[in-house]
Amino acid sequence: MKRALFIGRFQPFHNAHLLDIKQILKEVDEVIIAIGSSQEKNTLENPFSYNERKQMIINVLKINKIKSYRNKVSGELKNKKFLSNYKIYPVPDLYNDKKWVNYIKKTLPKYDYVYSGNTWTLRCFKKHDSKVKKIKLIKGVSSTIVRNMIIKNKNWKEMVPEDISKYIEKIKGVERVKKIYSKE
Repeated sequence: MKRALFIGRFQPFHNAHLLDIKQILKEVDEVIIAIGSSQEKNTLENPFSYNERKQMIINVLKINKIKSYRNKVSGELKNKKFLSNYKIYPVPDLYNDKKWVNYIKKTLPKYDYVYSGNTWTLRCFKKHDSKVKKIKLIKGVSSTIVRNMIIKNKNWKEMVPEDISKYIEKIKGVERVKKIYSKE
């Protein structure tokens, strides 16, 4: 069984993140979703808590029929269509590259590859003998852009899965992002 580590802050989880997970699951059996900066919340770069980000991801993966468990029959997957296991873990900032990578290696399940679109993340893991795969970023799609669109009252909802926009509204995330921005 091949397992991948996919690290991101997911502030918020957007359409490109969903495409990334779907692509990763075409290459491996399971993806470990590591939510970085897990201790952060209510800041301009990290407006959502770890639990809120985790719930966003669970909601959208469930709607997209990406399962968090495996159905086995005689050691094989019962339905190849649902070859899409995932687990979600918090990863705090440790402000030291070596300690951060070692923390992840010791705390999270073993993985075969590290997927990221972040050059710093890939460099950290490559330096510590991990196999890395760079995710192709989609121009014009990022969590920073989504947050900026929220602040500027632009149509941010088209950049995130529908369930995420509903969840952000439910938790009053739009108001929170704007309030945080007004204090900065």
